[in-house]
Amino acid sequence: MATKAKSGNAIWETIKTIVYALLIAGVFRTLFFQPFWIPSGSMKETLLIGDFLFVNKMAYGYSYASCPSLIIPSVGLNVDAEDICGFAKGDNTRLLASDPERGDVVVFRHPVSGRDFIKRLVGLPGDKLQIKDGVLHINDAPVGLEDNGVFEEIATAQGPQGLRPRCENGPVGEGGVCQKSRQTETLPNGVSYSVLNIANQGSDHTGIYQVPEGHFFFMGDNRDNSADSRLPQAAGGVGFVPFENLIGRADRIMFSSAGRSMLFFWTWRSDRFFKGVD
Repeated sequence: MATKAKSGNAIWETIKTIVYALLIAGVFRTLFFQPFWIPSGSMKETLLIGDFLFVNKMAYGYSYASCPSLIIPSVGLNVDAEDICGFAKGDNTRLLASDPERGDVVVFRHPVSGRDFIKRLVGLPGDKLQIKDGVLHINDAPVGLEDNGVFEEIATAQGPQGLRPRCENGPVGEGGVCQKSRQTETLPNGVSYSVLNIANQGSDHTGIYQVPEGHFFFMGDNRDNSADSRLPQAAGGVGFVPFENLIGRADRIMFSSAGRSMLFFWTWRSDRFFKGVD
C-alpha cells in the first residue's frame, strides 16, 4: 500500500509541476515576451521568412491583445486572445501605456481576423499619408530615399508554406538569382531602414490616408509584396490599426531558419543570431 501511495503522490507531483510550469509560461508570455516566427516575406530584408524573434510586450503597455493566443489547427486547438480577455476590448486604451514611435517594427492583431501581423509603423494619429510614384509622403513631405543597390535571394520555395519570392528581374527559374531594387528610407524622426521594390503597381500610387486619433498606419518594407494599411480591411489589407490592437515591438532576432521548419537546425542562418531589428 505504501508503494502505491508513493506512486500516486509522484504522479500528482508531476502533474502539479506541469501545471505550474504552464502557468508560469503563460504569465511570462502575457506580460513580457511573446515568440513570433516570420511566416511571409512582407518585411524583407529587415525580416526574412524563418526569422524567430521575441516580441517585447512591455513596450506599449497592455490591452486585451496582450493575452496569448494558442492556435494549432492540426489538433483543433483554437484559443484566441479575445476568448480570454475580450471583456477588455473596445475602449482602445492600454494599461501602463507608452506611445509607439514612428519606424518601430510592431506585431499587432488584425482588426478583423484577429491574426497576428508584423509591419513597420509609419503613420501616427492625425498624420496625412500618401504614396506618390512609389514614394511615401507624410504630411505633404516626401520621406528621404536613397538608392542602396540590389537585394538578392535564391528563387526557390521558402518557409513551411513554400512561398516563392517575387522578382524584379523575373520570371526567374528554380535556383536562379531573384533581384529587387533596394533603397534606404528615412522617416521624419531620423529612423532609417531598407525598403525593396519589384514593379510599378497600384499600391505605388494611392489617395490620401488621414490617420484617425487612436490609430496607426503600417507598411511592409517589401513594399510591392505587403498587404498593409494601404489596403482597406475589406480588400484584404489591415487599414488603420487601433492602439489597443498593438501587441508589442520586435527588437531582436534570436535565430533564423532557411528551411521548412525552425527545428531544422542545420538550416539556421549563421549571420542572424541575436541580430537587432532596425
